[in-house]
Amino acid sequence: MSEILVIGATGNVGRHVVARLLDAGASVRALVRDPGGARLPEGVEAARGDLAEPGTLEPALAGVDAVFLIWPFLTAEGAPPVLDVLARHVRRVVYLSSSGVDDQAERQTDPINQLHADMEALIAGSGLEWTVLRADTIASNARGWAAQVRAAGVVRGPEFASTAVVDPRDVAAVAARVLAGDGHAGAAYVLTGPEVIGRADQVRAIGEAIGRPVRFESVPVEEARARMLADGRPPALVEALLAAAGTRPRSGLVTSTIQELTGAPARTFGQWAADHADDFR
Repeated sequence: MSEILVIGATGNVGRHVVARLLDAGASVRALVRDPGGARLPEGVEAARGDLAEPGTLEPALAGVDAVFLIWPFLTAEGAPPVLDVLARHVRRVVYLSSSGVDDQAERQTDPINQLHADMEALIAGSGLEWTVLRADTIASNARGWAAQVRAAGVVRGPEFASTAVVDPRDVAAVAARVLAGDGHAGAAYVLTGPEVIGRADQVRAIGEAIGRPVRFESVPVEEARARMLADGRPPALVEALLAAAGTRPRSGLVTSTIQELTGAPARTFGQWAADHADDFR
């Protein structure tokens, strides 16, 4: 049986992709920097490799047919040699992108969407069979508020435009379906939750999940920057997120793609919060 390689297998989305593939009976390999320290489910093969060193990927790709790719860097600068290695070994790649990518725009609205647009273009020109999953804001990003919720019951940060926040489990369900099946070549699937929701409503839902009031307080950019850096986020990521907060437009887009591809409706943010309440207690 051919292998499916999951890149980003220990992250918020990737670990659910691994679980769904295992449930489907697929043979799963995970690319990790340290196989000995990786916490992977039973039945998953850990393969050593690092996207920053494309030559290390060769052994991990032996016998692999499809790759799930999460790109962990803030630019696509290092992607061409990685895609060259993938194209020599595998048939297809499924890439996790952003719903904010605008095919008609010469330049995207912010650095994060620009990264994804650049990656999509490189993948399309790589010679690989490809499918792109353009996910809306991932619900698990809210875990970054956990320390503030526990400490004061107030989440202070920059105000982002409202979007249809999507559960990582739903993104993973689509990814597993696409990786294990045929008929998705050249598709760009936009994946959203069932409702458009702002940060204040997300924080309120977390409070309902943990049984005490929690509120969101929008703060100026400089204060937000200091708070995010204090939380331990890398400076380059902080600047990219703040740029996105200042330029990304509100989106009213809600798609039915998750239900169409998996047969189950997309989960609400409230469902995600209830299922992860212990992360905020």
